[in-house]
Amino acid sequence: MAWIQRSPGYSPRPYEQLASWYRNAGHDDDARRVLLAKQRHRRRTLSPATRAWGHLLDVTVGYGYRPWLAGIWLLMLTLLGTLTFATHSPTPVKPGESAPFQPLVYTLDLLIPIGGLGQRTAWYWPDDTIQWLAYLLIAFGWVLTTAVIAGVTRALQKN
Repeated sequence: MAWIQRSPGYSPRPYEQLASWYRNAGHDDDARRVLLAKQRHRRRTLSPATRAWGHLLDVTVGYGYRPWLAGIWLLMLTLLGTLTFATHSPTPVKPGESAPFQPLVYTLDLLIPIGGLGQRTAWYWPDDTIQWLAYLLIAFGWVLTTAVIAGVTRALQKN
């Protein structure tokens, strides 16, 4: 790869050929590493805004070649949400009718987009900052859970 990266400009063909050779030799991890390097090399040729998006994709899911990173992000966001929600007091939507507030369960209810644990709809935050954190956790939950599912699906494929 060092030889490929020394060439002037960006050309995807050498990366793809090397990745194909690794795949044919049965080295799928090396092929993914080469394709990740291709994306990183390509990113240097993009506009600043597109380059910033590329950095985000690289850090969160490794351009799809390291989807397990999304799982780490989900764990970190779970910790952040649990600690933040544990230090603040929410207001029940219907006083006296909701289950006791559980910061971890509430955070998981926000991050996991499918199903429901009953905490998200039972509580709200009078503090706008905390409420915006809840909204962000919902958005990140959708994106990162989708990335984790895509990664698991790719890992289960035979090719």
